[in-house]
Amino acid sequence: MILAKVTGNVVSTVKAPGYESRKILIVQPVDPSGKPCGKSFLAVDSVQAGIGDTVLVMEEGGSARFILDEPETFTVKSVIAGIVDEIHHDANL
Repeated sequence: MILAKVTGNVVSTVKAPGYESRKILIVQPVDPSGKPCGKSFLAVDSVQAGIGDTVLVMEEGGSARFILDEPETFTVKSVIAGIVDEIHHDANL
């Protein structure tokens, strides 16, 4: 799983089958302190996340399809699996 911050959304008038009713968000990977790390990427939203939310992203096709309850014919790489309420991080570990 990847810890990330939602930075924007993608609007599309035409979508591939299976994506018609799905929200696609731009997410920026962050470290536990919230500092950006890595490149932004797109993820399908499954939890009604919004811009500014810290989220957990599953980046593995089989698990992503399972979360979205889609058949194996649906192609997806990244899905937002949860919204983070708090992060408790001990920098000494």
